[in-house]
Amino acid sequence: MRVCLVVEGCYPYIAGGVSSWVHGLIKSFPKLEFVILAIISNHSLSGRFTYELPENVTEVHELYLEDVDWNRKGRKKLKLNKAEYQAFRSLVRGRRIEWEAVFRLFQEKPVSLDKLLMGEDFLNIVREYYDMNYSQLVFSDFLWTMRSVYLPLLFALKMKLPKADLYHCLSTGYAGVLGSMAKDMYGSRLMISEHGIYTREREEELLRAEWVQGVYKNIWIEQFRKMSKLAYEKADIVTSLYEYARELQIELGCPAEKTMVTPNGVDVERLKELPGKTQEDEGMIHIGAVLRVTPIKDVKTMIQAFSFAKEREPKLKLFIMGPMDEDEEYAKECVEQVEALELKDVVFTGRIDIREYLGRMDMTILTSLSEGQPLTILESYAAHKPVIATDVGNCRGLVFGENDDFGEAGIITHIMSVEEIAQAMVDLARNVPLRLEMGENGYKRVMAGYRIEHMRKTYRKIYKDFSDSMEFSWEE
Repeated sequence: MRVCLVVEGCYPYIAGGVSSWVHGLIKSFPKLEFVILAIISNHSLSGRFTYELPENVTEVHELYLEDVDWNRKGRKKLKLNKAEYQAFRSLVRGRRIEWEAVFRLFQEKPVSLDKLLMGEDFLNIVREYYDMNYSQLVFSDFLWTMRSVYLPLLFALKMKLPKADLYHCLSTGYAGVLGSMAKDMYGSRLMISEHGIYTREREEELLRAEWVQGVYKNIWIEQFRKMSKLAYEKADIVTSLYEYARELQIELGCPAEKTMVTPNGVDVERLKELPGKTQEDEGMIHIGAVLRVTPIKDVKTMIQAFSFAKEREPKLKLFIMGPMDEDEEYAKECVEQVEALELKDVVFTGRIDIREYLGRMDMTILTSLSEGQPLTILESYAAHKPVIATDVGNCRGLVFGENDDFGEAGIITHIMSVEEIAQAMVDLARNVPLRLEMGENGYKRVMAGYRIEHMRKTYRKIYKDFSDSMEFSWEE
């Protein structure tokens, strides 16, 4: 069976929880052929893989959302026929969108995006939409915003898709559009596995964003909702990592009968018998943060909280462990923050093998603004370490438990709450019995429901159900 994994902004270019999950999934099924369809920002990332691709990955295709090839050749104007005009109009208006006709328009005709977005048809469609809903705005600003909203979607719609038996999209959004279009073109099956709820994550980003203001935020949000609704409607099955995320998918328009919960899983055996503290470590209390140094992880709040905790508990030492090249400007600001606070005992390790460090930690920490079901928490539990985590995604469920009575495995704080986070550091630093008990609670929790064997069994069944009409051997 040939599986096309459609991923946006992660594997195999960027290390992180979702990328690790994808890499582990591929390696779990060596007899399956995988094709990667990767959505990335622009050509500068092309081929710059962080991961060594497993042997059963046979192809990598790239879609650039900030492409520059608009096909400007020729002077002939682009004129949509009546059916094409109606289909594109339905897309812009967001009412009973004729997606199949939209797919055919961009897959079967050599459409110049330059001629379309700068042409009369697009102008008239946008003018009608403007007059109906946004006539209080300056039209020229509105028109250029609509061009910027539709350009990345149109790049996706023009993408020449590799053929596969199953399209497994790791999000809705642009990935979901590609998977839906492939299903329409090839009659293949479609599966959506959301690690975070894509629409909600984009909403949160847009509400915080400074590059888009006022009502234009709503226009962008509505665009992401259109794409997610399409993916939910076309998918044969939609998975999420925990129950509340499944409920959000249903709230956003996904038919309940398509949904199922498939929790993350970690390789517990890989994290056994980790090396402990060195002689140099003795006497210090180590806090480990395994993350990408990016704004979404809110490392600056973590550093500020550590500075307060360090004043009260001088033995504390913070290890910030993970790549610093995804947002180099933000990473530089974090380093400068440590220097400005004249903080001792903060270590930026860069990219590491966590097995070399996790055993030396007394606790781990995650101060993210948004998460799904963080693998770093599960890995911490596998190493018998308690966690401090902000109340985002499934962190509360992992710390307090959802379907077990093992007890608390750490401390939950509000996002960006410097005082709460600092107090949690101090509390765990000063209470060794509590720290050890929470670490054991976490270990019991991960062993009971979050082992990689559990996840592999679930996806083996899903993939096998999709391939039941094919002559395919699942013997490994």
